Amino acid sequence: MREVKSLFDGLQHIVRPDEPLAPHTWFHVGGPAEYFVEPSNTEELQTVVQRCQESSVPIRTLGSGSNLLVPDAGVDGVVLRLSHEHFCSIEIQDDLARVGGGAKLGHVITASVRDGLAGLESLVGIPGTIGGALNGNAGTRAGDIGQWTCQATVMTRLGEIHTRQKEDLFFAYRQSSLDELVILDAMFQLERENPEELTKRMQKQWIVKNANQPSANQRAGCIFKNPRGMSAGMLIDQAGLKGTRVGQAEISEVHGNFIVAGEGATSEDIRQLIEQVRHRIAERLGVELETEINIW
Repeated sequence: MREVKSLFDGLQHIVRPDEPLAPHTWFHVGGPAEYFVEPSNTEELQTVVQRCQESSVPIRTLGSGSNLLVPDAGVDGVVLRLSHEHFCSIEIQDDLARVGGGAKLGHVITASVRDGLAGLESLVGIPGTIGGALNGNAGTRAGDIGQWTCQATVMTRLGEIHTRQKEDLFFAYRQSSLDELVILDAMFQLERENPEELTKRMQKQWIVKNANQPSANQRAGCIFKNPRGMSAGMLIDQAGLKGTRVGQAEISEVHGNFIVAGEGATSEDIRQLIEQVRHRIAERLGVELETEINIW
């Protein structure tokens, strides 16, 4: 382990060495972070990022861990998490919602719907933080988060802070130009609508989503991007792969594009199962599946 004193001098109160990462991910697998850092303000975050850059220390950002697979051996360097309230603010004024990158997507959707702002409700049920949602342009068939984004403030791996306007932003299926180290905050331009009607629509979408995915209390995650014009879940179903297991990891019987981590599952079980599914789909159906999940 690196010498913590020089790297984090004056910041020891926000650093936890050898922090287990499994409890911070939906799969509940994986090893520890060499250093786990939860800054309480932008200045502390910037200092950590700049020191890591100067010392060539690897640095990663962890959101809610819903779209992440951490190796069993853990990861070197620093893992950042923007869980402090400073990074989780939600402010709504007129038809604009300005939110912190660490805010939960679900909380932002609820707040906007309650205030009578339409646009984000189609994303209900998608887990994660605003930063993670923007980075991967989270969405459904009804739309994605990028179409409502009019501004974002980011921090680069050099610790520089930049504000990107709408004309500077690019969004495509499960990808965006917001690939810097940290998304500090974002602004969404939404549309006024009746809060009661919005709430009913959101609840209906939530019910449909819950009926077609593994239950929320399972350690599960969505794995593959949908190939153009096709559904990854349908392809996996057609190939007869539902229920396929490696160790304690299993393809969900409810939705083929989800892997469920049973008790005692390891990150390697999940990784091998992902590779097995990719190989079989390519072999049987001639389609190369691309992972949606972030594998560290």
